[in-house]
Amino acid sequence: MPGYLTTHVLDTARGTPAEGMEVVLFRLDGGQRTEIARLRTNADGRTDRQILPAAEFETGSYELEFHAGDWMDATGVPPESPRFLDIIPIRFGMSQQDHYHVPLLVSPFGFSTYRGS
Repeated sequence: MPGYLTTHVLDTARGTPAEGMEVVLFRLDGGQRTEIARLRTNADGRTDRQILPAAEFETGSYELEFHAGDWMDATGVPPESPRFLDIIPIRFGMSQQDHYHVPLLVSPFGFSTYRGS
């Protein structure tokens, strides 16, 4: 099975998918960060395509940036200055050809993630 990467973002404060959040994927190689993909979540809190499809998949170290601050501003969360959460970076490794799923559960004051399926 070829490897690929997906995500799903849920707004735990409202109990809904986090529609419209920008998600950016970087490949990490030593001290270098190379942008691979930039997508937005849809009405289901997922991206319309795989963040890293099988044709582009490589094992290695990666970082997902979830632009939560801009998304909160756009969805009417009362602003703070500075925001407690702004860009949420999640660094992770993919060591085999597999489906990697990195979901984000987010609220204005906290977040969590895990390796999903």
